Amino acid sequence: MVSQAGPDQLRRLLASVLAVGSELDVLTVLDTIVRTSTELVGARYGALGVLDETRTRLVDFLTVGIDDQQRARIGSLPEGHGILGLLIVDPKPLRLPDLTRHPDSFGFPPGHPQMTSFLGVPIAVRGEVFGNLYLCDKTDGEPFDEADVELAVGLASAAGVAIQNARLHATVAEFATIADRERIARDLHDTVIQRLFAVGLSLQTTTRMVEHRDARERLSQAVDDLDTTVRDIRTAIFELHTVQVSAVSLRHRVLDVCAEYGQPLGFEPVVRFAGPIDTAVTESLSDDIIAVVRESLSNVAKHAAASSVEVIVRAGGDGVTVSITDNGVGSACDGRLGRGLANLADRASLHGGSFATSNIEDGGTAAIWAVPLATVD
Repeated sequence: MVSQAGPDQLRRLLASVLAVGSELDVLTVLDTIVRTSTELVGARYGALGVLDETRTRLVDFLTVGIDDQQRARIGSLPEGHGILGLLIVDPKPLRLPDLTRHPDSFGFPPGHPQMTSFLGVPIAVRGEVFGNLYLCDKTDGEPFDEADVELAVGLASAAGVAIQNARLHATVAEFATIADRERIARDLHDTVIQRLFAVGLSLQTTTRMVEHRDARERLSQAVDDLDTTVRDIRTAIFELHTVQVSAVSLRHRVLDVCAEYGQPLGFEPVVRFAGPIDTAVTESLSDDIIAVVRESLSNVAKHAAASSVEVIVRAGGDGVTVSITDNGVGSACDGRLGRGLANLADRASLHGGSFATSNIEDGGTAAIWAVPLATVD
């Protein structure tokens, strides 16, 4: 595969493979991939685009060679149109001496640096395309050659293994976390709640023995507070109990998506669950909920300039509600929905539900997607 690469290039490839394979966190792996690949072929600019679950558009885009000010001037992250979309449609290495001359070139948005030579290779994980590696403009001014293609393909192969390894590591860590949660839940139920019950009963008995009215009222209030505390602990126990980890766990999928958007947002969203999320929600409805969370977070990352986001997924007897609120600049669309949000409204309508966005009085936007469970197949 690397017959055209020289000894120095092979040594750099080996060093790059070792660098990529040494990381265990998925986001760190992705960042290392794009940085090492850019250095490996001597590119001025590099990017790694992560595909969504349908493998038709980009949902994340990591870059090298573009500073924060340039990124802010460019605006929205690319979704995979033009030259970037060629690898999505046909996932195989693509080398262009001048990308601006390609018929699919859309040109560059305002603020984007001009780029000429292009090299793109897909990254596959377990036989499925995970994303694409994009490299532009060699620092020596020469176009990319076949040796560069071989080096990039070699690193992309190692990158796929590294991503899979990082995912497995995260799964193992999650099993440990779930075991800890179950242990804490047992301790709360078997020890803390029982002690609070005992204290509450003791206070109730003491209340009947106290003649001073104010003291009796204070003791009664203390008993009520203990009851409230017990209810709060029971809620915490419910949240700690987790079903077996699997690909169809909605909690797991929502947390994954929110973690995925930590980088484009600049922070990880706060995530809350209420009710039997993994038992009451069907797999098909889970797919719609993931689409709601993903599209909403994408909008926040692109337009809101927010510093915090809260994602709440509730499931109960009346239905399922997904709410995403941010503290950003708010929406200027006067209730009109763009194409992506209109799709979410259509998804809700198919289940007999609704979707709406609104500005928050103190600043920010709230998006609420709700469907009745009774209509879910």
